[in-house]
Amino acid sequence: MNARELFLSIMHYEAFDRMPVFHWTGWPETLARWRSEGFPEGASEQEFFQAAPLCRGIPINLGLYPLFEEEVFEETDDYRIMRQNDGVVAQIYKNKSSIPHYVDFLLKDPSGWPEYKKRLQPDPARIPADFDQQLKSLRAGDAPVAIHTMSFVGFLRNWMGVENMALASMIHPDFFAETVEIIADLVCWAIDLVADKIKIDLGWGWEDICFRTGPLIHPDRFRDLCGPGYRKVADRLRAHGCDLYLVDCDGFIDHLIPHWLDNGVNLMFPVEIGAWGADPLAMRRKYGKELRIFGGIDKLALEKGPAAIDAEIERRMPLMAEGGFVPLPDHLITPDTPLSHVQYYLDRIRALRF
Repeated sequence: MNARELFLSIMHYEAFDRMPVFHWTGWPETLARWRSEGFPEGASEQEFFQAAPLCRGIPINLGLYPLFEEEVFEETDDYRIMRQNDGVVAQIYKNKSSIPHYVDFLLKDPSGWPEYKKRLQPDPARIPADFDQQLKSLRAGDAPVAIHTMSFVGFLRNWMGVENMALASMIHPDFFAETVEIIADLVCWAIDLVADKIKIDLGWGWEDICFRTGPLIHPDRFRDLCGPGYRKVADRLRAHGCDLYLVDCDGFIDHLIPHWLDNGVNLMFPVEIGAWGADPLAMRRKYGKELRIFGGIDKLALEKGPAAIDAEIERRMPLMAEGGFVPLPDHLITPDTPLSHVQYYLDRIRALRF
């Protein structure tokens, strides 16, 4: 079995004898370090590490369309202040990997919604000219085929800012619910469009709305306002034979897991271990086999070297053996991680047998 077949067998609790070997990537500073340690300039990370990419995405543009026009307001050697193509004015740093400093937002409250709503509509122009050829390549690939299922809080947070988004969830619930509905409808349009052309292995959503103590939105608001959107997308995926629905969310996700599960999301990524000490096995014991995990390997163990890597893998072995869990470092690999440590980790995963 290739990586795609192994991944699907494991996530459906079918027979498997080994783990698929996936590689994500590192921060730009990490890649610069690896190049100084022998990683060839311009080489493919997956080919170099003999690993599969996490997934192959179905090429439909589900972002804002058309994008906002970019505009630069100020520029120095260190940063640029500009209106981004998502409408947000941000200070973007040039010489370091960092979240931008957000200066202003077009979407502060419901009054700014029409400019975004019109950019979240189905449109044939969202489909590339070589769509069928790209689908043919996906069908022949060795990585899971995913359709992007967007975001119901994370994108809104990006477009509004944390404070405006959180306030909207409390004082403008009808507006918030409408944004979820519009995004869900766009995703369902895309699912319907491609489902008779290619087998969708999983829906892949994104949120990144949790930090070390919990989510940016009250869990009850998340349940009430976002649950219907997740359920609509999950039902549409299942209607077309796709029963895996992943959401990518960093941070302490425990308060949101039950609401995701209740609304059809059954695969968590990357289950960041973090300072809060997330425990993938404890999550499985609490929620059962409906909860699947892709990730769950503390990336900081890779910094420390073989002994720490061995211990981290050993901790995850019972969950691997049970199924519904595929190991992966829980975020981008850090700049303090030598190339040799990554190679050691991947070789250890490659050698596992069940």
